[in-house]
Amino acid sequence: MHVHILGICGTFMGGIAAIARAAGHRVTGSDRNVYPPMSTQLQALGIELMEGYEAGQLGLNPDVVVVGNVMTRGMPVIEAMLDRGVSYTSGPEWLASAVLRERWVLAVAGTHGKTTTSSMLAWILQDAGLSPGFLIGGIPGNFGESARLGEAPFFVIEADEYDTAFFDKRAKFVHYRPRTAVLNNLEYDHADIYPDLAAIERQFHQLVRTVPRIGRIVCNGADPALARVLAQGCWTAVEKFSQSGGEGVQWSAGVPADADFSHFEVLGLGHSLGELQWQLLGAHNVDNALAAIAAARHAGVPVERSIDALKRFAGVARRMQLRGESDGVKIYDDFAHHPTAIATTIDGLRRRVGRERIVAVLEPRSNTMELGVHRQTLGASLAAADEVWLYAPANVGWDVRESVATLGARAHVSDDMDGLLDSLTRTLRRGDHALIMSNGGFGGLHTRLLQSLKRRVDGDRGR
Repeated sequence: MHVHILGICGTFMGGIAAIARAAGHRVTGSDRNVYPPMSTQLQALGIELMEGYEAGQLGLNPDVVVVGNVMTRGMPVIEAMLDRGVSYTSGPEWLASAVLRERWVLAVAGTHGKTTTSSMLAWILQDAGLSPGFLIGGIPGNFGESARLGEAPFFVIEADEYDTAFFDKRAKFVHYRPRTAVLNNLEYDHADIYPDLAAIERQFHQLVRTVPRIGRIVCNGADPALARVLAQGCWTAVEKFSQSGGEGVQWSAGVPADADFSHFEVLGLGHSLGELQWQLLGAHNVDNALAAIAAARHAGVPVERSIDALKRFAGVARRMQLRGESDGVKIYDDFAHHPTAIATTIDGLRRRVGRERIVAVLEPRSNTMELGVHRQTLGASLAAADEVWLYAPANVGWDVRESVATLGARAHVSDDMDGLLDSLTRTLRRGDHALIMSNGGFGGLHTRLLQSLKRRVDGDRGR
């Protein structure tokens, strides 16, 4: 079969392309931004890429066009596709029918932690010799790729609540029909799609409705929004986790006081099941680990085996990833873009570095951030940093300075990327930790800052 993918260079659609190619299909695709590393990764798989969304690409005569959710009515290729009656489907729908239909799907949903928990779960299954397939919105360090067809029966998928396509406004995850569903947490996000939290809760309940009676729901027992979701009706056994424990929680953790959460005891119904010491930090990752361990247990992996695997979990690219050190300054890259994620990320680093200076650098780039939905809570989420820099170009439609006014002189706002780079180069000093947070590329700031700090060193030596 010839599969042609529109919007192929996104992480999700690129993963679909890799899986389709591994399944033996001819795969072609197009995007407006065909550039490395995704372009070179896809071309290495034998996938033909083209730039843009012109109608002429339909001359390839594909058997089916897979439409990414970046596509809209009015684009030439979409109008031609509809006019000519070409067979088309969405990415989630194609994946569900062509790959997932006969697999044991383990789906990880939630506002935060989907990528990390999915990566943990896929690694546990791999380490247990089960060779799972997976499609994850990031690159797990243990695999070096975001998607893999794998072997039957297990398939791990990051279950996104964003809408499916221009012709299907349901959440992507309703297509996946998981046997094991992880519900990590639930807060208001995706303000460009959902009017309020209740609307997202309804979508999550649609997911709950698809989990079979013989399946399992692994749910954050400390999350009130998820409690409301389950209260709408649940027909599947539920196991609850929370690192701090609580009523009805089966999975919790014993964490030493004042720890950075890199070492903790895994507790099942109050009994010690083993200790985990790993390279990750932060309370959120303890919850992620508990969820992954519980989900893997449902798939038949003993808890002790899961704990052992997580000791060798290599993390995920862009999740508190140390990009390098220059002139005594450590530069970290993190995907945090929601106030809750920002606060927990800074807290985890603070527990690791103690009183050493943390300089938080944030690009409020997500659709929800750009709409200003979180402007009232943004300042508080950054409060644990010693110094804060925000990049706010002219097209941001709300007062970024006002949102961080409570931080006083610690907060700085720049509308120019080069100016931001220069300011950081002057401000950062040996022993600092620069935590750069964005759900985009941030103009290559991480690499540029490392280079700028190196030039600073070379300049000092030349004096």
